[in-house]
Amino acid sequence: MKTIRADIKSRAFRPVYLIYGEEAYLRQSLKRSLRAAVAGEDDMNYLYLEGKDADPLRIMEAAETMPFFADKRLIVVENSGFFKKDAGKLPDFLDTMPDTTCLVFVEEAIDKRNRLYKKVQALGHVAECTRQTTAELTRWVGRGLAQAGKKVTAATVNAFLARTGEDMETIRQELEKLIAYTGDREVVTTEDVEAITTQQVNGRIFEMIDAIATRDRKRALELYYDLLVLKEPPMRIMALVARQFRGILQVKEMKEQGLGKQAIVEKTGFRPFVADRYIRQASRFRYEELEKHAATCVEMDEAVKKGNMTDTLAAEMLILGFTE
Repeated sequence: MKTIRADIKSRAFRPVYLIYGEEAYLRQSLKRSLRAAVAGEDDMNYLYLEGKDADPLRIMEAAETMPFFADKRLIVVENSGFFKKDAGKLPDFLDTMPDTTCLVFVEEAIDKRNRLYKKVQALGHVAECTRQTTAELTRWVGRGLAQAGKKVTAATVNAFLARTGEDMETIRQELEKLIAYTGDREVVTTEDVEAITTQQVNGRIFEMIDAIATRDRKRALELYYDLLVLKEPPMRIMALVARQFRGILQVKEMKEQGLGKQAIVEKTGFRPFVADRYIRQASRFRYEELEKHAATCVEMDEAVKKGNMTDTLAAEMLILGFTE
């Protein structure tokens, strides 16, 4: 990513770029930055091809076309699948592609053994857009708030990320809402975060576990029905609940061994704000309870897969059983 930004700053563009990885926000951000730098608003010298429209022959023909009253022609090819399958003559074509063309590929997943990948790596630049670490997300949120003239504590940022999850586009949208909500007020508080940010799926699952811990059946069921409204399948909800109980059980074992939060994060790979929640929730359950709940999740999953129970009934029975 730094290389692409440096190329944009120096305006020394490589013939071909590949932008790929799990983090969609970063992929789209780099794509937009290259579009603005190479072609700007010039639609005559810009071609965008996506999916099935990204035919190798069409790409090569467009790449051989000289730019019209401009230095560069930009071609952006997105979700082509060329980096996981045969791309025909396209890899060899890149060796002779006119230097007046800049070709940008944008993909979510690739195979590094792929011939086109190796050719792009040799002739241009490959940028991987990975999921950001908690520290990186924390700094990004902090910068966004600071640019808006806001002050915030680390605890409030952690509360914000715990509700938004790790998807950067979701974080961006929720950050805009938070800034607008606080208006001219300089300090952003945890209460502001809780008042305005939309809790994502994992956040609702965490809250459901809290409700189960206090035997608050009404609240647990409300959260379950909220997830159904968000089009979350019952089987996925049960899988997420099972994962939470396994995580809490793992943390409880480590806490009983005398390990602190930092050691738990290092050993498990949990995000710090996730570890915080697991540590808090672990104190609210007995070890035997957690083992039983985790086992019950497995039993319900098997009952559905064997056709002995519908997924909806299994999920509801799970919550009812946990809150007895």
